[in-house]
This record gives sequence, structure tokens and C-alpha cells, in this order.
Amino acid sequence: MALERYVVVAAAPRIAPASREVRVYSSTFDESQSIELGQAYRPARSGWISYIEGVVALFSQVQGNQIKGCKAQTIPAFDAVIGSSIPVGAGLASSAALEVATATAIEALTGRQLQPLQKALLCQKAEHEFVGVPCGIMDQFSSVLGRAGELVLIDCRTQEFDFVPFADNEVSVLITNSKVQRELVDCQYATRREECDSALRKLATQSWRDVTIDQLENAGQILTKTEFRRAGHVISETNRTVNMANALRNSDWETAGRLMYESHDSLRDDFEVSCRELDLLVEIAKDIGSQKGLIGSRMTGGGFGGCTVSLVRNEFRDSIIENLTNQYRKATGIEATCFSSRPSRGAHVLKNIEPKRPAV
Repeated sequence: MALERYVVVAAAPRIAPASREVRVYSSTFDESQSIELGQAYRPARSGWISYIEGVVALFSQVQGNQIKGCKAQTIPAFDAVIGSSIPVGAGLASSAALEVATATAIEALTGRQLQPLQKALLCQKAEHEFVGVPCGIMDQFSSVLGRAGELVLIDCRTQEFDFVPFADNEVSVLITNSKVQRELVDCQYATRREECDSALRKLATQSWRDVTIDQLENAGQILTKTEFRRAGHVISETNRTVNMANALRNSDWETAGRLMYESHDSLRDDFEVSCRELDLLVEIAKDIGSQKGLIGSRMTGGGFGGCTVSLVRNEFRDSIIENLTNQYRKATGIEATCFSSRPSRGAHVLKNIEPKRPAV
């Protein structure tokens, strides 16, 4: 789902007619960077500007006949200021939000409207080629397609999607930041991807969606122990995802909570992308329990740090936050931070917004 947190790109064309430069200031990093338009883009830069440069480069390559109702035209020189309320390095898809917000701003500047799936895939490709993270499509799809009050169920094989109502207004998603930072470029995210791809090749199958648990059990001799565990997580997590969507459609919170804990166990034991602090937060959540309003919990994001997500009943939210953060602080010495969210609207354009002025 898209969270009630934002990356905002305030952008306007540059007045200088001969300028072929994009100038960007990030309020998060208090830093300015520039991109020369029309050059042979090379994914050689690092840091936050690489996400933006990847989107600019790939957007400029899109042909006019691929864009709804528009002819091809170049990206104009522009100035932009970027602000964000999403914690960086917390596993909450801040990179995908930045990519999608940048693409949406360029759409507004050029009048070239990409199809939603095309925009999500362009942003994913930018992260692959310019940042070096072989990410899936979930984060970009969520940022592009998000709707208020609904979750997005994504079929990554067919690129089809469905909306799942989050109907109970008395339940929210509580995000708890462990404050353990991770960088996907430097961590084992790419290794996990390689292990899964290796196992799939040995199984002579194109998609994990075509592999059942029984087939995996019968193929145990041709896989390494590590590959077998990785495969077990992928197959079981796919099944949990479908079951979770059904549980949420029916507001079956008992099943939803159980599936979240099972998911975390699999991420911890079979996929091995959790860490001590994330495990501790989930254990504390389980101890609080559904009788005190905490329905279920799991780690989220690429792992090795970042956040947990929990389903909580709103009437217990304040006491849950106090209990969770106090116990975590006593065990680790780290001050975790929490915020709650309902499913929110994805990327969209705001024009001619008047600043709020204090009442006189």
C-alpha cells in the first residue's frame, strides 16, 4: 500500500532559454546536484541523484508513440526542490517514491502522460541500471497505483493487479522503525536474488509461481541447502500473500495476524534477511497480543534492518506504541519511532497550490 508519508517534488521549467541542465536541491540531505540534459547518460554516479538521473535518462528515451496522446518532445531544463517525510534506509520504499515522484513531475513539465504500468516499470529500470539494485516491482507499483482505503494485490508475472479493500476503519498499520539502517546496494539483497535465480534454473522452470511445495520437496537433491530454504520462502510467501488478501477482504483479522507472524518466521529462518532488532520487535508485538489490540507483525522491506509493520486496533494504538518502544529501548538502548497509516493515494500532481497563511 501507499503510505500517508510523501516525497514531494516542487518543479518548474528554467527561464534561461539556452539552458540544458536540471538542477535539484534535496532538503533531506541539504545538498544540490545537477544533471546535464541531452548527454550520453552513464550510470556512474552514486547517492540520491542517481535515482533522479535514471528516471530522467529513461524518460527521455521514451518514444512519442508509446505515450498516450502525445508526440515526442525533449525534457525541458528545470529546477526542482525535493522534500520527504519518509525515513531513508528504513525499508519503506523511499527510493521508489523518489523515482515515481520524479517521473510524475516530468510528466507535468512535458505534458507527456505515461501509462501507469509503463511509469512503474520505467522507475524500476532506473533503479536496476542507475543504482544497481535488482529490485522487484512492488514498491514502484504501490507508489503509482495506490488508492486511499485500498491495498494493491500485484501479480508480478502477468503485471496484473487488483485492489483489496481495507474496510475496517478501526484498524491501522503501525510502522515501527528499528533505527537499524541498511543499504540495499551493499547488503545481501542481490545475493538473495542470485540464490533464487540459481535454484529456479536447476528446477528448469520460468517462474516460481509454477513450483509447488511438493515439487520442491522432490527436487531437494539438486538444490543446495541454502537454495532449498530460499525456494521454500518464495513459494510459501506467495501462498500467504493470496491468503492474506482474502483475509483482508473479509476482515478476518485472526487469520491476517497469523499469516504475518508466519511470514516473519520465514523471512527470518528461510530467507535470512531479518536481524536481531527486527526479531525483537516482532517478539514484543506477539507478547502484547491481539487481546491488547496488536493483531500481527512482520518485518518489511529488503531486510537487514529498517521497519516492522503491525496491524493494530486504533483504540489500543497509543498504549501499543508506548509498550513496544519502552521494551525495545530496555533491550537494545535504541529509541524506536512509530507512526500509523491507512492506505493512501499514490503519486499525483498538485498545481498552483497557495501556501497556508497564519490566521490574522
